[in-house]
Amino acid sequence: MSVNESELAGSVAHGAKLRGAEIVCVGFSDWSADLLTNQQHLLARAAAHNKILFVESLGLRKPQLASKDMRRILRRLGRAASPLRVEDGVSVLSPLVLPLHSNEPVRRLNSRLLRAYVSHGMRRLGMREPILWSFVPQAEVLIDWMHPSKVLYYIDDDHAAKAGIDAASFLAAEERFARRADVVLASAPELVSKMQMLNGNVHYAPNVADTKLFAGALRDGPVDPELAALPGPRIVFVGAILAAKIDLDLVVQMARLRPDWTFAFVGPVGPGDPRTNVDALRAAGNIHLLGPRPYEQLPSVLRGADAAIVPYHLDGEMRSVFPMKTYEYLAAGLPVVSTPLVTLEDVPEILKAPDAEGFVATLAQAMESDSPQERERRSRAAQSHSWESRLDQIAEVLGIDGSASAA
Repeated sequence: MSVNESELAGSVAHGAKLRGAEIVCVGFSDWSADLLTNQQHLLARAAAHNKILFVESLGLRKPQLASKDMRRILRRLGRAASPLRVEDGVSVLSPLVLPLHSNEPVRRLNSRLLRAYVSHGMRRLGMREPILWSFVPQAEVLIDWMHPSKVLYYIDDDHAAKAGIDAASFLAAEERFARRADVVLASAPELVSKMQMLNGNVHYAPNVADTKLFAGALRDGPVDPELAALPGPRIVFVGAILAAKIDLDLVVQMARLRPDWTFAFVGPVGPGDPRTNVDALRAAGNIHLLGPRPYEQLPSVLRGADAAIVPYHLDGEMRSVFPMKTYEYLAAGLPVVSTPLVTLEDVPEILKAPDAEGFVATLAQAMESDSPQERERRSRAAQSHSWESRLDQIAEVLGIDGSASAA
């Protein structure tokens, strides 16, 4: 999935402080992942005014004998001969590494391979002392060799808590890398507290959204045809459908309590977790799995929704997840009900409910009191939480201000 050009339209007027920089960014996932993440949203916008080398996933999750993992491995092998390409204005590098990060000899081999690939990419792009910006701590092996001008650790999730990740080796690398970083950005209060024990320059950076794109849901326009064919009221969830994230039992209970409502889930099933079982959802007559949509089409989905939900688990990795859909939903003007995630305590526009009975009661009240004026209010409140505002924050914490020179 690539970033649509229309999404970048506002990036010149905002986010202009990050300009004229050379950046090597090490990511957690591949550029062409099923769902857009912080990586694609931020770097595609930053690429308009900066030279960026993005290093794809280093294979931190143990691969499974699932078709998606096998396709990804074969794709990476196929790119080995020509690992550098350009997507969305970003130079994307596909390094070959072995996903066995707890093994010391393999770690040493991976370090040599990664340095060789990144060296090749930097030479091709004419980079000398770029900023090292990483979403994963395994980039630590590049610091002494690259001599980066600045090191930024952007921790946007509790990756060590995810299934398939070797938590011990990840956390050990994270402690070393965080201590050496010049700046740390963390997307959740719990992650901020954790990082403050390792680094004295930590900044809170909750997930944001393409607020201009999603505000388009308030304007007249087409509604996603599959959603439009379903009876209302329509309660929508947009995003990856993963058993590790979504409380599927909670969703089924809600559907049983309100058989007169439609629950529509828009997104891929099981990305990164092929063991996700959605049979209980499929068996419910008023729960519909509509599959994924291109990112730029999501406003047409939310335009046809009466409310949106975030029915996430509260424990494990979800303790430190700030859902990216938070400000997407709000920018679209929708009433939103979530489980009481700690990360959303300071977002008053998000209504909270702990169980199925509370969820349906809160949803009913929210839909009854909803109005065009309320939707406009929610959307306006969300507008400051944009990707461009995050780029400005990154520039500020790194001590970059290219906006003056661009004027």
